[in-house]
Amino acid sequence: MSKPICAIVGAGEGLGRSLAAKFAGEGFDIGLISRSEEGSRAAIDAAVTARVNTKTRHFPADATQPSSIEQAMGSLVDVFGDVDVLIYNVCDGFPRCEPLDMDYDEMERVFRLEVVGAFAATKSVLPAMRQRGSGSILFSSATAALRGSASYPLYAIGKFGLRALTQSLARAYSKDGVHIVHIRLDCDLDVPRMRELYGDRYDPDILADPDAVAESYWLVHCQPRSAWSNEVELRPHMENWTC
Repeated sequence: MSKPICAIVGAGEGLGRSLAAKFAGEGFDIGLISRSEEGSRAAIDAAVTARVNTKTRHFPADATQPSSIEQAMGSLVDVFGDVDVLIYNVCDGFPRCEPLDMDYDEMERVFRLEVVGAFAATKSVLPAMRQRGSGSILFSSATAALRGSASYPLYAIGKFGLRALTQSLARAYSKDGVHIVHIRLDCDLDVPRMRELYGDRYDPDILADPDAVAESYWLVHCQPRSAWSNEVELRPHMENWTC
């Protein structure tokens, strides 16, 4: 009997690694999509460590280019078969500027990364999920999706768009048995980049453990369809709520 398939777009050394390990440990084969295999090496190793017979493969793509995502997703389906869980987990920087200083090209790039790339990945798996009457599509997001920002407007615009896409898809296709969820991380993750940024202020109690976050993604996937969440927020118990 073939194993279920989890595709993760944006599988780096942080949450992507934890997601790969969690779903592999639950019996999934894992397809990873990112710019480079080296960038996903931690996720590949974590998946194999979690379950030794896990089939894992990397597919290169640029999430700002929808044709690149479509090609990678097509190759993934050719290798593994139909996807049961899609996780769109792309991560970018946090460019700081005032709204009037936003660059047109950068605004377009952020929109393509957060929204167009997510749509391209979704289009690659959603028709088959609808036909089967099952599947989960989980989008990693942030509380920036709920409010604008005077200092980080590009990030907020991208996440606003991602939330609108998620809600539109869920309203249209949940009735077909596909669970589509916008997961807001109202926190910083305890990942190498954040530890470096925090420096002497680093305290694991105020950061979210990516393994615990991945566990929550799994629990969302396992929800019975009579009681689905389409909007989920996660934060550590010490977090000062920002929304």
